[in-house]
Amino acid sequence: MKNLATYDLMESIRNTNQWLGASALAMASYPITGVVPNPMFKMMAAWGEVTERSFARMVAKPDWNIYTVVAEDGRDHIVDIETVVERPFGDLIHFNVRGREPKKRRVMLVAPMSGHYATLLRSTVASLLPDCEVYITDWHNARDIPVSEGKFDIEDYTLYLVDFMKELGSDINVIAVCQPAPLALAATAYLAEEDPKAQPRTLTLIGGPIDPDAAATDVTDFGNRITMGQLEQLAIQRVGFKYAGVGRLVYPGLLQLTSFMSMNMDRHAKAFGDQILRAAKGEASDHDKHNRFYDEYLAVMDMTAEFYLSTVDRVFKNLEIAQNRFVVNGKTVDIGKITDVAVKTVEGEEDDISAPGQCVAALDLLTGLSNDKKANHLEPGAGHYGIFAGKSWRNNIRPLVLDFIDANSDGPKGNVTKLKTA
Repeated sequence: MKNLATYDLMESIRNTNQWLGASALAMASYPITGVVPNPMFKMMAAWGEVTERSFARMVAKPDWNIYTVVAEDGRDHIVDIETVVERPFGDLIHFNVRGREPKKRRVMLVAPMSGHYATLLRSTVASLLPDCEVYITDWHNARDIPVSEGKFDIEDYTLYLVDFMKELGSDINVIAVCQPAPLALAATAYLAEEDPKAQPRTLTLIGGPIDPDAAATDVTDFGNRITMGQLEQLAIQRVGFKYAGVGRLVYPGLLQLTSFMSMNMDRHAKAFGDQILRAAKGEASDHDKHNRFYDEYLAVMDMTAEFYLSTVDRVFKNLEIAQNRFVVNGKTVDIGKITDVAVKTVEGEEDDISAPGQCVAALDLLTGLSNDKKANHLEPGAGHYGIFAGKSWRNNIRPLVLDFIDANSDGPKGNVTKLKTA
């Protein structure tokens, strides 16, 4: 499968479905169809509208759509997105709130590189902005990165995090969501030995696979069932002629999206069927609940082949993080060397991606850290998405994380804005 034609074929199929949707919408929307009062035309137009939008979103990077934030003075302040560190495979960006005094809490969100853009954490960023200076890792789509920029695997990812932490200074509080949790832990341990003064003040790990074998899920079972040779043969493709990264070996975002959706196919099928009916009845809107969710969920990005394969091999199969034998840049990273960074883990009781037990395993690896600097929270009834972006995050987890940051801060405590519960 590692050839240009396969990648281009997949893109051609996506493009054809987008065209079919647009054609159905256009044909069924001609005024002459009103002469025959048949609901078939409305259903056809609705199907076309939903289909065109869905397949078009798969190759579009979503906007952050965070324009203002209400400050303590009660006024709306404009939010500017500034690039702090620019790198070929990902940038560190800052959400600068104009005209507001810098917040005491400085937070670096480590976004997942697991098929979606960093904008998946849009609601997480928006919820933290009233109380924090917020920075986030903005990973780039591998299809847009020329082959001349070289490789990018999990060691490179870890070193990116190390450099980002050094740039922001020791008063930063790192929050890693899902996939990067084990690598954020490794980056902190790397700094503990190489540059202790550059370590973050606190590290919060949310729903991450520190020890994938601690609790089995479909994700970990898949990693154990398939060999690396099979995975490379079945999943890796070479970017086609349409993009700047032509020739680069990648794990395509469209394949990852297929994997995501297959885990809950009945739920997704029902969601799209219901949306077509709403569109036919004139009840759908451009920013309704369905479109807000799927505009983000369907927008996927390619990962470099070496990053994807090394993640499966070293984190999931060989358990290098879980067994504290992860190597970065030729140096074995010892998580037990972390002695000053307060660490909190957060898990969701109903998480079917990173099940309870996988993330809290980090605390057992922190043999050099006193118990008063360790904390864990298990959110009742919460799934994977809910623990960093849903109601559980807004109402319960976010205040706990901010309190944890304050408890391990040298300065005065900050206020915690109460968010809407809807």
